[in-house]
Amino acid sequence: MTPSTLSQDSSRPTALRADAESQAASLPALLARAEHLAGAVLLGDHGRRRAGMGDDFWQYRPAQSGDSRRLIDHRRSARGDQEFVREREWQIAQSVMLWVDQGASMRFSSADDLPLKADRARLLGLATAILLVRGGERVGLTGTALPPRRGNAQILRLAEMFTQDAAEDYAPPEHRAMIPSARALFISDFMGDIDEVRLALTKAADRGVRGVLMHILDPSEEAFPFRGRTIFESVGGSLSHETLKASELKDRYLERLAARKSELQKLCALTGWQYGLHHTDASAQSALLWLYRALDTGGLR
Repeated sequence: MTPSTLSQDSSRPTALRADAESQAASLPALLARAEHLAGAVLLGDHGRRRAGMGDDFWQYRPAQSGDSRRLIDHRRSARGDQEFVREREWQIAQSVMLWVDQGASMRFSSADDLPLKADRARLLGLATAILLVRGGERVGLTGTALPPRRGNAQILRLAEMFTQDAAEDYAPPEHRAMIPSARALFISDFMGDIDEVRLALTKAADRGVRGVLMHILDPSEEAFPFRGRTIFESVGGSLSHETLKASELKDRYLERLAARKSELQKLCALTGWQYGLHHTDASAQSALLWLYRALDTGGLR
């Protein structure tokens, strides 16, 4: 064993401990932000009612103050002097599988006052999970690491998993162990190999899984504000390109970005998924509300 090898090996426990402590420290903040965001959406969203979303009759109950007149069952109410509401049973809980891109490309922000794409993706993914679990759904990760379950303990497990960064620049969507007829949510910048996305959505469609692709981009990735001599490097360091005239690349870059968006939209249309685009300088609350409604009432049930 060479001295250099010995030095690297002896430093590994220290590095692992520091990484673990860093991840543990980020958990409370992520959970608090996700809980706050989910609570704001629940308070502001009046379009979802637990009673009445299913198809099967459940029970009659006496009408209460605040019930809409359209909920009154006039045939049952005509039998006596009291008005009754006809309630329908909520559909059986479904499994919702999440994939939140942990690749290095997501750890990018063009300004100090903007969140990393990864931070916004994790926040939206965890807040969505909180809303779904509160609605009685089972939520987990794609693949085999964390099968869908209910409860607050599952939210804690998800938060822990979301703090683990991947080493590669572009992490491919996880498509193993797709549960038949479940729903799914993929959140990523989708800058990697489009064939991996195509494979994941095709496998999902083959098993009756429908869902939502949430495309996360930093505003600079839309505007390409670079001019003059510029060095472009991937966050993970595997790619690098230097140019003296960055502005000359703008048109080609924007064309390729538009083509990628178009490909993602076509894939979603072919497989029955929905496509959403979110920029990190936009409101996280509006993005979560859109996601929540897309998964809940957007034809995915």
